[in-house]
Amino acid sequence: MRESNDIWNIPNLLTFFRIALIPVLVFLLLSSSELLSILSVLVFSIASITDWLDGYLARKMNIVTNLGKFLDPIADKLLIAAALVMLVGLGRVPAWMVVVIIGREIAVTGLRSIASSEGIIIAASDLGKGKMIIQISALIGLLLHYQYMGIDFHAVGMMLLWIALALTTWSGFDYFNKFIKVILKEPQKAP
Repeated sequence: MRESNDIWNIPNLLTFFRIALIPVLVFLLLSSSELLSILSVLVFSIASITDWLDGYLARKMNIVTNLGKFLDPIADKLLIAAALVMLVGLGRVPAWMVVVIIGREIAVTGLRSIASSEGIIIAASDLGKGKMIIQISALIGLLLHYQYMGIDFHAVGMMLLWIALALTTWSGFDYFNKFIKVILKEPQKAP
């Protein structure tokens, strides 16, 4: 991929749009009405789709910017954290689960930043990507919350959140393990 200095490209604009949707999501979650729950799912889903779409377009258009590399993962974390925090306020998820999930995100971001400052990139793993998919699925169920078509979306969302919690913890340990292997390995001696 080619590095670009033009920050106003379509992938970055989609990331900016995702960030702009976060306050809208928060506003919709200030109330627990069924209508606002449905609207919050719509906003959250659109924001989640832009996460996939900006990455797809960046690869397809062969565009990478430093801003995009920085903002895309931050936008993802902000979206997930905002939804989780608001759901705690609505009494839909336990606070301790949210602390573990957000704590892992902060810790992994810190580890990746330290590695990056040493010129080392710790790429996102398939485990981390799977965690994100399960988190999004769990949050859709928890945002819907109510029963529709005989499906208890809150129960489905909580089941998926438990799976997401397990994957979150596992992938956090995986990143920490990669960090230790990469950062703390002995420097190579010259022959």
